[in-house]
Amino acid sequence: MRFSIILPVKNGGEYVKECVISILSQTLQDFNLIMLDNCSTDGTLEWLQSLNDNRIVIYTSDHPLSIEESWGRIKFIPKNEFITLIGHDDLLNENYLEVMDSLIQKHPKASLYQAHYDYIDESGKLLRNCKPMDEIQYGYEFLASYICNLIDSTGTGYMMRSKDFDDLGGMNVAYKNLIFADIALWISLSMLSYKATSFEITFKYRINKSVSKNTNGEHYQEAFEKFLNFIIDQNKTNDKIRAVTQRYGNKMLLYYCESLSHRILKTPPNKRKIIVKDFIAKCKLYAEVLIPNQKFEPEKKIGIKIAKILDSSSLSRNLFLLFKKLK
Repeated sequence: MRFSIILPVKNGGEYVKECVISILSQTLQDFNLIMLDNCSTDGTLEWLQSLNDNRIVIYTSDHPLSIEESWGRIKFIPKNEFITLIGHDDLLNENYLEVMDSLIQKHPKASLYQAHYDYIDESGKLLRNCKPMDEIQYGYEFLASYICNLIDSTGTGYMMRSKDFDDLGGMNVAYKNLIFADIALWISLSMLSYKATSFEITFKYRINKSVSKNTNGEHYQEAFEKFLNFIIDQNKTNDKIRAVTQRYGNKMLLYYCESLSHRILKTPPNKRKIIVKDFIAKCKLYAEVLIPNQKFEPEKKIGIKIAKILDSSSLSRNLFLLFKKLK
């Protein structure tokens, strides 16, 4: 077999059934489906076993795992030459593997493969198409497009060589809730050569209550700092990454300084160790490293200034949280 489709799951409900059926319905059958069950208690494991399909390989855990530990298992399991990762609530169109196989034949030297896709809601209704992507994109271009919000990127749909995935350490479990871990991995993989993308729509990504939306402000902030340090490390050895950072780093820092300041503000004080003021100070320190000799003045952005003021006292913070709850 040439391909492995890897699906970590915990209590997948009806979504995982739809997902698995979409995988088993591929027009190209040169694959196995590797299921990483994380102590499901809703019948997911029993349903998978009842399929009695020799294409399905099931790995279980003898104790509940964190999301980081669950996805971290991918590095250590036997895999075919090419792998793709999928969320249990996403769907592959029946042509996904066929398109990927053709793309690999067209771009045998690429180190990462992707295709266009649709966003769907919880009930499967089409929300929108993904933003268009170029057929060939290098690592520094991927980073620039991501910072400037010119592309969409998800954890589903990317195809890569197992060896490259393992050599890079797999999904970096040091990222809290794996926030930014996938982006860092896609950048690293595309830097090995380039990312090749098919213009065909080959899968559906479901928008629902995702891990990123439910991650509290402090954990998101910690993951962001990990991602910034990843970029800092790349800057040391890659001139093109460094040029992208110099050009767009200010934009990125301002965006996340504002969005994460508000996320921190919305996190109850007893569930975080950082205040907005201190996070802004951290962003300034990172600016000195990422974009030296550039002015970085986050408090001039009204959204950041307001978040800092509201978080400065328990009264204003509680009033804000009450307002958000009533809203």
